[in-house]
Amino acid sequence: MDALVMCGGRGTRLDTEAEKPLFRVGGVPMVDRVVGALEDSSVERVIAVTSPNAPETQSHLDVPCIETPGEGYVADLDSALADGRLARPVLTVAADLPLLDGEIVDRVLDEHNGGSLTVLVPASLKRGLGVSDDTTFENGDREVAPTGVNVVGDGPDDAWLTRDRRVAVNVNTLADARVAEQWL
Repeated sequence: MDALVMCGGRGTRLDTEAEKPLFRVGGVPMVDRVVGALEDSSVERVIAVTSPNAPETQSHLDVPCIETPGEGYVADLDSALADGRLARPVLTVAADLPLLDGEIVDRVLDEHNGGSLTVLVPASLKRGLGVSDDTTFENGDREVAPTGVNVVGDGPDDAWLTRDRRVAVNVNTLADARVAEQWL
């Protein structure tokens, strides 16, 4: 399965001069940590989804890139998938997951049983770790948060709920970055 690293956003909540994917956590750009995790997993090919919002990121990367308009995560993902170069299913990963590693990526792939898969964590886990939880929703009787890791396929949607901090710590703010550095 191919993996798309979503790294074309503006990162306005991070409040830094650096492009969000190039923001350093533990001295390493977050996008490099994510690409390294994917390369340490069983994914076949890593492709970055970039946009005009992150020109330095595109120059920095040493993987193939698909440039999208930069109109937001979902619009950019749709644009990347619409060009016909990628077969589904495809793993999508946000570039702001500095704790990601090959083991958890392979675990996600093992949980995928066809169709699409959304990886969720309990919102209480994000709060307990002290990271932002801007996007939560009810899934059954639990408040959950998306992780930024998904498998996009054809067919039914499924969800996997995990308590793994490696996918729970998205760096959206400087406070999130401090939490991530504690776990590195």
